[in-house]
Amino acid sequence: MDKLMKPKAFIFDLDGVITDTAHYHFLAWRDLAHGLGIEFDEVFNEKLKGVGRMESLELILEKGGKAQQFSAAEKEAMATRKNELYKALIVKMTPAEVLPNIKPLLATLRADGIKIGLASASKNAFTVLACLEMQDNFDYVADAAKIPNSKPAPDVFLDVAQAFQLQAKDCIGVEDAAAGVESIHRAGMMAVGIGDPAHLPEADVLFASTQLLDLDTIYAAYAQWLKQP
Repeated sequence: MDKLMKPKAFIFDLDGVITDTAHYHFLAWRDLAHGLGIEFDEVFNEKLKGVGRMESLELILEKGGKAQQFSAAEKEAMATRKNELYKALIVKMTPAEVLPNIKPLLATLRADGIKIGLASASKNAFTVLACLEMQDNFDYVADAAKIPNSKPAPDVFLDVAQAFQLQAKDCIGVEDAAAGVESIHRAGMMAVGIGDPAHLPEADVLFASTQLLDLDTIYAAYAQWLKQP
């Protein structure tokens, strides 16, 4: 593959791409939801993938018909409680929880001189990376606490591109959530999806799992994507 056809940066989501913290989010949200008398299961939890904390809370309250029952301050307290529950779980994570094929993939990208960024909606991304011992695997990690708008807004992916001083078309985003894929597209980047085609129909190229991620396939798709009007 012609080196000119390669992107200058890969920008990864965290949850479901680098590691799988979805179950920890599920446990924390379920505890909070049940405390409010709202049923919460893993099927509904899928809707929260890639969505910010306050937006997720609003979806849960809406599901339980309680969206108008709480003040902004009360909602902030609920979101804080969920985050404390989540943080108590993730501090026990280990490097063994990095998803298959991710570390070799990142090593190959670095050897090729391609920038590596992280664009997570999670305000706990730095904590998770520390537990995984992966802080040094990324050239730049977006700080979700400083990003104005959560996914599906493009802000977090554009933040990484700006940090790299790159145009959007020079970057590829990697996501496992529909909101994340939309965020990548709204940023003007090609989207690599990881997961079920039924959940990620808009991805430009799709892999069922991180184990199957293949750079030659991605670069070929990128070359075609660049030719689009």
